[in-house]
Amino acid sequence: MSLDVSPALLAEAEQGDIREADFVATVRTSLPYAYDLIASLAADLKGGTVEFTDNQTPPPSEKERGQLLRALASDAIRGSLERHFGIALAFQNCHRVAAFRPDSLDGESYSKFTSVRSQVLNQSPEFRDC
Repeated sequence: MSLDVSPALLAEAEQGDIREADFVATVRTSLPYAYDLIASLAADLKGGTVEFTDNQTPPPSEKERGQLLRALASDAIRGSLERHFGIALAFQNCHRVAAFRPDSLDGESYSKFTSVRSQVLNQSPEFRDC
């Protein structure tokens, strides 16, 4: 299961739309490694002048890797985190996630990061089972 949804949030969802802030709070408590990593990338991006920030450090365990994969594989989770932090995310392998400024998605850095060539160059045998 990806998220630990509280009975109150589930009841709210059963009645209609929920507040995105409540959803993000659920993501934060359910997937703390993924949330904290993306928060850190967003802070680094906003604190500097670089076009993007990225993580190249593998997670400490499969539990954390699973959190990251679940967060980035869900359109709802990923989109909510992007809106919450005001960033655009890109993902290459089991842990290389990058935060871009939303207005840079037409730029060279984003195109290069998300290219087929970069995907191939960023592979390694240890990523085969991630």
